[in-house]
Amino acid sequence: MINNDILRSIRYMLDLSDNKVGDIIGLADPSFAVEKDDVRAFLLKEDEPGYRPCNDKVLAHFLDGLILHRRGRDESVPPRPVEKRVSNNVVLKKLRVAFELKDVDMHEVFAEAGLPVSKPELSALFRQPGHKNYRPCGDQLLRNFLKGLTLRVRGS
Repeated sequence: MINNDILRSIRYMLDLSDNKVGDIIGLADPSFAVEKDDVRAFLLKEDEPGYRPCNDKVLAHFLDGLILHRRGRDESVPPRPVEKRVSNNVVLKKLRVAFELKDVDMHEVFAEAGLPVSKPELSALFRQPGHKNYRPCGDQLLRNFLKGLTLRVRGS
């Protein structure tokens, strides 16, 4: 899925302003600053003037910042390094952590979106890429998860 679409979906889901999105990006690493104009350009549609593609580094900082924003910072644990490559599986994992979703919650989210997922299929999405049962998360699956999570967070 395109990083800009993921950013727009989460922004809509949580009803975040451009400033708040920038603040969340800065939570993961205060030295990694994103200007308000950059955030606005990331949130534009592809055919709108001023659109800029959101790179993996920005999305990774946003997802890590979202975890800190929703759950708080644990000072006893050293900060994790930011991912260099953000796949759909990484987005799914980060959102699961940020929203404190258990397996049952994940199944409910997918069911609310109209795409029920079996237990083995769900566990395969969270395995390490080298594992024999690893399954890459497709765009449609992530899109449905974001849709179901939006319904859950914002209400029907």
